[in-house]
Amino acid sequence: MSEAVTTPCRRENRVLAVAALLVLEAALVISWSAGFVGVRFAIDHAPIFLILLWRSLVSGLVLLPFALTMGPPLRRKDVLPQILFGALAMSGYLAGFALAIVFGVPTGLVALIADMLPLAVALLSWPVLGQGLSVRQWLGSILGLAGVLIASGWSLDMGHVPLWAYGLPVLGTLSLALATLLQKRSPAGTMPVHQSLCIQCLSASAIFALFAWHEGGVLPRLDPGFIGGILWLVFVATFGAWSLYYVALRKSSPTRVTSVLYLSPPVTMIWAWLMFGEPLSWAMVAGLAVSLAGIVIVARSPAVMARQARDA
Repeated sequence: MSEAVTTPCRRENRVLAVAALLVLEAALVISWSAGFVGVRFAIDHAPIFLILLWRSLVSGLVLLPFALTMGPPLRRKDVLPQILFGALAMSGYLAGFALAIVFGVPTGLVALIADMLPLAVALLSWPVLGQGLSVRQWLGSILGLAGVLIASGWSLDMGHVPLWAYGLPVLGTLSLALATLLQKRSPAGTMPVHQSLCIQCLSASAIFALFAWHEGGVLPRLDPGFIGGILWLVFVATFGAWSLYYVALRKSSPTRVTSVLYLSPPVTMIWAWLMFGEPLSWAMVAGLAVSLAGIVIVARSPAVMARQARDA
């Protein structure tokens, strides 16, 4: 009798766990898209590195009291790796896609390129983890790249957007992928999310401060647009997106977590169209479909599925 009662309870618990994970991933997609839209809004009110500086600094300072009083004591051997993760995941990734938007690359296209994260994770798994790509993963990676080229082809305008600007979100995505793999295998990756996020934000703010100073200064602007943009980026795009990203990363595998982010480009494209009048084209839709097909192939390859089962 007890076993008969236990089985439905276990089944119900599994259903609840799956539902909770799906809700977590949906919230991650929405908040992740909000970061691209927030940067697009804020650059109309201040230089980009000033925006990134105050986004990171305010986020880190808000989290600092909690990081110092809640959770295990911060040890140097755990803090130093988090500084590295902040340089890669925060500075590298945010600067990559933000600068691309500044140089005129359409926001939705930047989101599409930046969210090739599953492909970047797969490509870097060989040098970082010693895991080679299968034929299926190579096929998915090629399709993903082809989709980006299709989607970006309509917007290439050598007189308006430098060709090299399209490589900025690529570099940023590779930076985040490297941080994801290193954090998953590092003992410091078990640090509570609020502590790791605090350290990474402060680490990134120190880097952004150097560029903001060179760009013209580090003082904030008392402009409603600037203040509103920073608050949006802090509480939605940072506390929302990055916290959810790291929480989801600990509840499943890097490949599964990064795979759900491929849903953010269409969300970002719609937001950019509604808020900023950025055009939508059939080429972008076609490229998005091809890229998503490539990501699905990578995410569902036998090697990746086996790694998901092992890491879950």
